[in-house]
Amino acid sequence: MNAELERALGKALTRLEAWLPPMEQPVDFTTAAAAVWRPGPLGGHLAARGQIDAIGLDDLLGIDIQKQRVAQNTRQFVAGLPANNVLLWGARGTGKSSLIHALLNAHAGEGLRLVEVDRAALLALPEIVAPLAPEPGRLILFCADQSIEATDPSYKALKSVLEGSVFATADNIVIYATSNRRHLLPESLSENLETRHTAEGEIHPGETTEEKVSLSDRFGLWVSFQPMVQDRYLEVAAHWVGSLSRRHGIELPFDDEARSGALRWALARGSRSGRIAHHFARHWVGSQILATAHHNSN
Repeated sequence: MNAELERALGKALTRLEAWLPPMEQPVDFTTAAAAVWRPGPLGGHLAARGQIDAIGLDDLLGIDIQKQRVAQNTRQFVAGLPANNVLLWGARGTGKSSLIHALLNAHAGEGLRLVEVDRAALLALPEIVAPLAPEPGRLILFCADQSIEATDPSYKALKSVLEGSVFATADNIVIYATSNRRHLLPESLSENLETRHTAEGEIHPGETTEEKVSLSDRFGLWVSFQPMVQDRYLEVAAHWVGSLSRRHGIELPFDDEARSGALRWALARGSRSGRIAHHFARHWVGSQILATAHHNSN
């Protein structure tokens, strides 16, 4: 290769490097408890996640049965024992993602780590798993807010992964997915028309329903989350009012005024959940502290 050609190639490479994203440093899971998969034009990469929610298991009220089931599975996984992939499904704001964050906080000291995977990145699951398999810790692939269309390529990708082919040599990895849908896919009224009834009274779902169930059925553990009754919602709101106010060095009571405010807040949102109770508490504590400071300054 002559010198002129070498110089031309060098200039071309220099221009190309200016357009390429900077090289990411590998995530060090000895110091990072969580990472997120970021897709890119030349393939994705893991990036250390910033500070995650500091929520603890004791902060999650009203979901004792769900908490016990997922915590038991997680303890088995952390101990290196057989454990299931988990689907947490149900009403929005009921603590599905918060429970996973709380379990990470509870077991990070024992080597538990978390990798968040967006729905759009499900096709890259084999690529994501490959560098994680040699990691010494126990890794949860956290797929949040999953809602997949049957025509989405990620539908078959997730089915394939859950079938076990990708995880055959990666027993240090499980999938925890959250969804508002029981089977992760939309359900239509027309599917009921496919249901057949035998002369003996047996019900046989149609092929469309069976196909949808075949995805969620690959999760070994299903855990459902339901909207809160009013008394439980108020209990959670009271917990967060006390917890948040103590962080600011005071103890705000959950009195009749706060109770009425919490009920109005839920009514305006059209739902009662742990998330809404937490949002109300942030509003209430912040406004009360600000009002007290303003009053004292006058």
